[in-house]
Amino acid sequence: MISIRPLEKHHLDQADRIFRLAFGTFMGLPDPMKFMGDAELIRTRWNADSSSAIGAFEGDELLGSNLAARWGSFAFLGPLTIRPDLWDKGIAKKLLQETVSLFDQWGIRQSGLFTFPHSPKHHGLYQKFDFWPQHLTPLMGKQLNGNQSDIDWTAYSSGSSEERSKWLRECAHVANEIFPGLNLDTEIRSVFGQNLGDTVLIRNNGAISGFAITHVGKGSEAGTGNAYIKFGAIRPGENAEDRFDKLLAACESLASQRNSPKITAGVNTARHHAYRRMLARGYRTAFTGVAMLRPNAPGFNRPECFVIDDWR
Repeated sequence: MISIRPLEKHHLDQADRIFRLAFGTFMGLPDPMKFMGDAELIRTRWNADSSSAIGAFEGDELLGSNLAARWGSFAFLGPLTIRPDLWDKGIAKKLLQETVSLFDQWGIRQSGLFTFPHSPKHHGLYQKFDFWPQHLTPLMGKQLNGNQSDIDWTAYSSGSSEERSKWLRECAHVANEIFPGLNLDTEIRSVFGQNLGDTVLIRNNGAISGFAITHVGKGSEAGTGNAYIKFGAIRPGENAEDRFDKLLAACESLASQRNSPKITAGVNTARHHAYRRMLARGYRTAFTGVAMLRPNAPGFNRPECFVIDDWR
């Protein structure tokens, strides 16, 4: 008998082991347990919102897990992982049923996920729950030379409690202009509270015009020697491309300050202008996934949206 119930703190070590084993096995790594090195996804996301983490259990034995992130009116799920010896036994479907029910309870406008573009099995599973494949999402990287340009930006961590509250409201305004109700408060607070990196803020005429939530180093979702832009966005409108360049430069400056020789980020190719700007700045694709969305609508995967994320 398999039960679906909340993933608790004492389950995290086992959930992390299954996560690495499952992805490492699927990708054919010689040592599956080395998948993602010392980067952390399970613990960081559980700490951000433990109420959205669930596990599949047989008695007290953990068989697999799924996590979700709520960004205001948008949510995404993952990583969804099952122990490899239990694949194709309907466990993933049970976890998805519970997660989709949670999304419906939240009353979100749209939900998404990132999966392998070459796997009909994954597509078929998610389509049963009304997630439909759209554009590709390249995971891109850039080597830094340590001599980044002098960009005027502010670190969220540098502010007082009152300043950080004000900045959160301004970031919410930026996100809302891109997709009604989009809000990254949970992610910004999580990175600050867990000391996973920082959130980069850029301004235009005194007001925040862009922000990027950036993980840096071991124990974060980036891993040793890497900075990872989990989410970044700039206010749409005139001169958006210039502001996007400035935001990327600010993230690269943060990475260099934290002694990271590399920076990575994902961008959906439906955001054509953002994708092209990243290519122009020297970012190159290391791995490609596909975005699947419920309902099947563009959301903020549109050419005029200068947004960085990948929903892994």
